[in-house]
Amino acid sequence: MSYPAADMFIGVFCMAFTRKNEEAVSPVIGVILMVAITVILAAVIAAFVFGMAGNIQKTHTVAATVARNSSTGVVVTYQGGQDANLLLGMNFTVAGNPATSIASTQTGYTITANPAMMYVATPASYLPVGASIYLNNVPTNSVVEAIGSFSDGSTQVILDTTV
Repeated sequence: MSYPAADMFIGVFCMAFTRKNEEAVSPVIGVILMVAITVILAAVIAAFVFGMAGNIQKTHTVAATVARNSSTGVVVTYQGGQDANLLLGMNFTVAGNPATSIASTQTGYTITANPAMMYVATPASYLPVGASIYLNNVPTNSVVEAIGSFSDGSTQVILDTTV
């Protein structure tokens, strides 16, 4: 004998306690992560194999500041940095042209007129922290740039600002 109401009650009772099968979520996420890791690893290996990472030069960490000391002159001061003992000299440009009127009140420096480069004389072989150069004939709102020459043969912009 069958009791329809009882069968219906058992069906509703069983439905209330059944769980959804969510096991597929974790494998899908895992597969996506594995594919992403594989693609990133392949890109890094390809960069080294094909030599793309070999053209990167080391950036030297040094700094210089500039301040206006008169209506037509500025003073550039070397502030040093992590690679302070590698800087041999600085080449100055004003508004994109080589600086032609430069001077130093400090002793022991050699200044060549063209290009405007300041080198350290003996006994030191690098530019000391605190060295200052005075650039004359610098109009207001001119871009002053100092390009450093380092002992490893590289050059790098140390200062690029408008004064």
